[in-house]
Amino acid sequence: MRVAAIDCGTNSVRLLVAEGTDGGLADLNRRLILTRLGQGVDATGRFHPDALARTLDAFAEYSEVIAGLGVERVRLVATSAARDADNREEFFAGARARLGVDAEIITGDEEARLSFTGALTALPDVAAPALVMDIGGGSTELITGSGSPTPTIDHAISLNIGSVRVRERFLAGDPPTDDEIAAAADYVDGLLDGAGVDFSAVQTWIGVGGTATSLSALDQHLPAYDRAAVHGSTMTRADLHSLTTSLLTSTIEQVRALPSMHPKRADVICAGALIADRVGARVGVDLTISESDILDGLALGLLAG
Repeated sequence: MRVAAIDCGTNSVRLLVAEGTDGGLADLNRRLILTRLGQGVDATGRFHPDALARTLDAFAEYSEVIAGLGVERVRLVATSAARDADNREEFFAGARARLGVDAEIITGDEEARLSFTGALTALPDVAAPALVMDIGGGSTELITGSGSPTPTIDHAISLNIGSVRVRERFLAGDPPTDDEIAAAADYVDGLLDGAGVDFSAVQTWIGVGGTATSLSALDQHLPAYDRAAVHGSTMTRADLHSLTTSLLTSTIEQVRALPSMHPKRADVICAGALIADRVGARVGVDLTISESDILDGLALGLLAG
């Protein structure tokens, strides 16, 4: 059976078309379009017309891919930005018209479960407890549990901190000022302190999603983004802190010029890095990167019926 999973987040719309294999997935098509659906949502509570148009155009493109590959089941989920927008009915109608399925606005808990399942299916034998960190544009999911014999969650929480949200709310400067960075860090620290996660007990720290994978590519100085080089790579907490400092003290154009950086992620990667760095200050292990995430969790669920 061929299935298609679509994850519509605050910053990106991603597609995975896959078939099932013994114990896993075989990718047929995996792609990403940065549409910034969450543009201004934190401040206005509504989707910006341009952001909505960009996102619906991405759905139309994905519809052609899905039809061409003979997909039997499709699931479209929307996360933080769609939970916050008053005019989300426009989003629902547009998604239905282009993809022929209803979009589901999933809860932060469901988003966390899917991210954890995707990550730990690809990395099942890591030491427990494992902490999976999924930094999105509007929210960050923190999930602890184990991967063997099957992914099992002990604690999960979704926090209203993400790369787009933190950038828009706190980091107005280009580059951000020391005061802006301090205010952002204080806000992130406050939410992490109340997250109910025993960071000191973590034996494996896994980062999924665009922030984590982009940071890995930058840390490795890749000449271009390379999924194979990113998956399973490790970043020390010291290197993460150094990279975060560099990104926060660089202009957007300087970041955009980095070889592996997607130009549409350049303005928010510093905020995502700050969130990761504040988590890193609390755990005692380095960061492992997984390319398998919520998309893989969605696809596995579709294959399971």
